[in-house]
Formats: sequence, C-alpha cells, structure tokens
Amino acid sequence: MEATKLRVNGKRLRASLEEMARIGATPGGGVQRLALSDEDKKARDLFVKWLQELSLEVSIDEMGNIFGRRQGRNNSLPPVMMGSHVDSQPRGGRFDGILGVMGALEVMRTLAENKVQTERPILIVDWTNEEGSRFAPAMVASGVWAGVLDRDYAYGRTDLNGRKQGEELERIGYRGQGPAKKWPTHAYYEYHIEQGPMLERQGKTIGAPKGILCLHWYDVYLTGEANQVGPTPMEGRHDALVAAAEMILAVRALPARLKGNMVATVGEIQNYPNSRNIIPDRVHFTVDIRSWDNDHALKAWDLAKKDFQDIATRHGTPLKIDETWRVVPAPFNQKLVQRVLETAKELGYSSLPMVSGAGHDASYMNQVCPTAMIFVPSIGGRSHVEVENTTWEDCEAGANVLLHCILKTAEEK
Repeated sequence: MEATKLRVNGKRLRASLEEMARIGATPGGGVQRLALSDEDKKARDLFVKWLQELSLEVSIDEMGNIFGRRQGRNNSLPPVMMGSHVDSQPRGGRFDGILGVMGALEVMRTLAENKVQTERPILIVDWTNEEGSRFAPAMVASGVWAGVLDRDYAYGRTDLNGRKQGEELERIGYRGQGPAKKWPTHAYYEYHIEQGPMLERQGKTIGAPKGILCLHWYDVYLTGEANQVGPTPMEGRHDALVAAAEMILAVRALPARLKGNMVATVGEIQNYPNSRNIIPDRVHFTVDIRSWDNDHALKAWDLAKKDFQDIATRHGTPLKIDETWRVVPAPFNQKLVQRVLETAKELGYSSLPMVSGAGHDASYMNQVCPTAMIFVPSIGGRSHVEVENTTWEDCEAGANVLLHCILKTAEEK
C-alpha cells in the first residue's frame, strides 16, 4: 500500500488498550499500576511479549527502560524514537501514558503488516517510573537516560514503606544489564492524552504543544509536639497539622498573589501519629509549582518559603524543606511541532497549537534530540483519576498522526 494511505487498525489499538487496562483494574474503571509493582511487572511482561511477536530487537537497560528496535535501510543513521510509560497514578486512568505506548505499538504493527521499510531505524520505548507517585521524582528513568539525573540517586529513592527503587527493579526482574545512557537520536515523538480541557472545549481532535511548563517539586516537613487532646489547652499547643494547614492555604493563594500564568498545588500529605485524640507532632506534605516562566515559579517559591517560616515560628513547629526536583520549561522543536499540525490537516483532523501543563518524559528527551508531542482530547478535562476517558475515535486519530509523523521523519537522510 502507498505509504500516504496507511492507517492504523483502530479496533486492534482498542483491544490492546483494554487488555492493558485489565492489569491493575480498579472498581471505578481506572487502573493502579504503580511503578515497579507487581501490576507494573505484568504490564511490562505483556508489552515485551508483543514486541517479540513483531521480531523487534528488545533491550532493557539498568533503569528498566524497555526498548524495541525496528531496523531501517540504513542502520548507521540515528533512529527515530516514540513512546511513553505504562505505570500509573494510584487509582489513575486507563489512558494516561499507556496510550502513548500502545499507540506506538500499533504504529509498529501497521508498519510490519504492510512490510514498510524506512530509511532510519525506529524505536519504541516504555520509560520506567514516569509518574513519580511511588518513587519521587517523576520521569526519573528518562532523566537518568538523558544524563540529567544520577543512576545511583534514582536507585536510592524510597517509597512510603522504605523500599528502594533499585531493589524493586531487581525484585520484578527489570533491572537490565545495559547502561541507561543516551545515544544519538534523530527525533522523539510522544503521543498522549491532553489531561486538560482545551481540545474538548475548542472542538479539536489533535493538539500540538509548543512545549512543557517548568515543574518544581518540594517536600516540606514539620515537627510539633504530640499530646493528649483533652487535657491539653488550646493555648501553647505546637500542632504540626494546623501549621501545615495554614501553609497549604498559602500555596493555594500563590498564583493569585503573583498573577501571571502559574499553578500551585499540595497533592500529598502524611500526618503522624494520625490518631483522632493525639495532637499531630509530624507532618510531611508536597508542593508542586508550574509555569511557562521559570523565574516566575522561583519567585513564587521564595514567597512560599517566607510564609512557611513565619507560620512555623508562630506555631513553634520547626521546619525542614527539601527542594526535590526542578525541570525547566521544555520548548519543543518547531519543525516537528509544525509537522504534527500539517500531518493532522493532511489526514483530515482538526488541530490546536497549545502548551502542555503536565510533565512528560519528552521534557528530558527534548534535551537529547528534536522532540514533539501529539495530544488527543480528555473528556471533561479529567486525568489522574478513574473516570479519565478519551473516545476510541480520537485514540485512533492520534495514532494515525503518530504513524505519519514517524514515516516522514524516518525517511529523512
């Protein structure tokens, strides 16, 4: 078949996504496949099986990143890569991350069944621990591969039960032998649900983000004084949870105080001893600040730190802050972004230039090679929740755009 007429098999793509969704399925219709959990292992095993059925050259590096390589006519040329991740948030959605992997798999299947040869090799990748929900920070394995994060630092990251990321890689059998180290790459595409409302609101099928916002993660620790709630007067208490509550409200107020395009969120909190009749003596919570303007985000954090210190002093709750993770804004390659828009038009899909407010492995790949993303609508703008949904027609449309972007890019000399 003429390459321009190729289309993915939408029914097969749906079947792959639905089979993956049964691994770690939750009662509310979502999935829970935390990084390096038993569910993540089952999804990885299935993915590797599918890669082997296509006779791809499968390799797994020391961070557990899974690569499937399809040979080109000239294998000395740097390859074109595409992929995303199979791990999920706790009680997350069925499309986040996995659509980008299954969409890329469907591209590989379409090329194989039509016996298409490309000038350059093509690689599909599943990046380990993109979410960062079990082992912070996020996008850790693509960060190691890109040379931005240290491997041993990544191995030493622990979950809430004290389990180390490196040990869990070993436990599930996905701590590979090859080094997690970047190689020359011609281009990288990541296909993903939007995770926001803009495409749906504007009635567009394909989103082409110009880049990804900066992401700043902080961990805040407060120490108070525990005591029995009944006999202890309200005056003179050192209640770590009350202090944390004021700090959380201060984070919520940051975007309005500083104006500009920014969001600030507290998404995780641990309270100790977490008993209804004991004044809390320890609290840990997280802060997530994002903006297209990195300096704006840094100014917001400086203001937050001052607020936190004032609150901690007033409540007598000593404060410790870890600056866990910072990723600067990632502007994508203009040529590839334009290729996504043009390809959507050629295939008859409406499109929208936009910005990604969510973090993706493309943030680190952007530092290695020309990079672009392809978005499809999230119904109701919902993501990281069980009700996350995207129509099967839009899933197929995005995979078709990915297919033809890959075909065009892999033919470049």
